[in-house]
Amino acid sequence: MNIPIKRTIERVPGGMMVVPLLLGALLHTFLPQTPSFFGSFTGALFTGSMPIMAVFFVCVGASINIKATTYILKKGGSLFLTKIGIAALVGIIAGHFLGEQPIAGGIFAGLSTLALVASLNDTNGGLYCALMGQYGSARDIGAFSIMTLESGPFLTMVTLGLAGLAGFPWQTMLGAILPLLIGIMLGNFDAEMRAFLSKVTDGLIPFFAFGIGASLDLTKVWSAGLLGLGIGVMVVVVSGGALFLIDRATGGTGVAGVAAASTAGNAAGVPAIVAAANPVYADAAASATILVAASVIVTTLLVPPLTMFVANRYGTMKGKDEVSVQSEEHETDALREKVFKPHG
Repeated sequence: MNIPIKRTIERVPGGMMVVPLLLGALLHTFLPQTPSFFGSFTGALFTGSMPIMAVFFVCVGASINIKATTYILKKGGSLFLTKIGIAALVGIIAGHFLGEQPIAGGIFAGLSTLALVASLNDTNGGLYCALMGQYGSARDIGAFSIMTLESGPFLTMVTLGLAGLAGFPWQTMLGAILPLLIGIMLGNFDAEMRAFLSKVTDGLIPFFAFGIGASLDLTKVWSAGLLGLGIGVMVVVVSGGALFLIDRATGGTGVAGVAAASTAGNAAGVPAIVAAANPVYADAAASATILVAASVIVTTLLVPPLTMFVANRYGTMKGKDEVSVQSEEHETDALREKVFKPHG
């Protein structure tokens, strides 16, 4: 008997990310005691997304040709700067009208500058990498190593004008890209290690997706109501539009830009950290946490089909790594010949 489980999951856009994530969220919402009930290895699957993602980035790094690092810096840097630029612009505008406190009543009750900035500032890396594995290239996945600098409350505090209350130590910055760097070294020093580790990449996606989902409570989407839905849609439309244009301007098809138009699961913890750093945001933190959590789920559901649409409409970078590397080598050789050619 052969049940086409993999084929069925892959019919869902970003299915290897979305389906396990929703399964984890359903278990966390309706059977929250499951991890503690089973404990051991089974319980660890519910909380082990970060270690699995660390291994994932080592394997992704191993598949990247070091000659393509220019592309990674250009792609990752442009998406990173665009994402935080959009968050900063929205934060400045919202801060002018709302200040630090949430709206007290009406259909926008609970909306705050903190909620908007936290929703925009951090990209769902697991979702991005899963979509790039399906519609992009290894170099597009590697570009997320630059975007990991979005993680945590630091950039949100900077956007809110609280940079002096939180630091971003060099150890944290290095730690964000160290697994990828280790993978790049292994893959470029030893072709057999590249072949060995590259095979593991796709198989890790559903496991860290499940762990991320197991930290989400679906009832928060219901609690947030239409406002939470609206923030999620805003994140996709506003950041997605800008990222799409930047991606195309830097040589992409727009797929990577749209795939990055999401809210990371760990962003839901940012409002509480910000409030702890400055009590002036204490009133906004509770509602902001709910709204950001809603944005996580809404963007996770919207970004995959939108990415698939863009991939079908404008094409993908799938399989173009080697061609791009050869093009870069050709341009480098041409420049070298032009510079060092003897003048007669």
